[in-house]
Amino acid sequence: MGLLSYSVSITRYRVEGKLEMPVLETMARCLKKNAIPDVDNDVSEKTVGWTSFDKPFKPDFKGSSFLVGTYFVFSLRIDKKTIPSALIKKHCAMETDRRLAESGRKYLSRDEKRMIKEHVTSALSLRIPATPNVYDLIWNYEESSLWFFSTLKSANEELETLFFRSFQFPLIRLFPYTTADLVMGLSDAQRDMLVKLSATDFTE
Repeated sequence: MGLLSYSVSITRYRVEGKLEMPVLETMARCLKKNAIPDVDNDVSEKTVGWTSFDKPFKPDFKGSSFLVGTYFVFSLRIDKKTIPSALIKKHCAMETDRRLAESGRKYLSRDEKRMIKEHVTSALSLRIPATPNVYDLIWNYEESSLWFFSTLKSANEELETLFFRSFQFPLIRLFPYTTADLVMGLSDAQRDMLVKLSATDFTE
């Protein structure tokens, strides 16, 4: 989901850590190192990486292109290849018929069938382009806060994993419990009480 979309869904995070000085150079290096690779000519089913906010299909982190005012603005891109099961079944059947005709046999072994399926899947993966999914994010570096423009569980999990691998900082997802714990200066006794609280059901 994009930052400039008509409607957006947002997940808020707190960033636990500060970049090495000089900040902009460190930021650019981390983004380039973990930029989205090209998966179209690869058999990988999925690839994840950073990309540019303004050029999501041609990552470019030169200079301070990721800096907007006092914010870091860039995007997470997840490319996936989805091969319809019916297509795999079709090509497996065609390859099976070809091998049976060449060998003069009536049946193939279980291992031969498995190898055919693996071969067909790999061959189709090279021919089928990946579908890109782009999720924008804003990092307020001075306030250690980050807005991620998606609430999808899978996208958030990919963000948290890639962010830690790129910057070595954990992301703390902010919701009422974590926000209260972080900003209210709770004592140990109050924190124990917070953990025991349960949500109120307003539907009754």
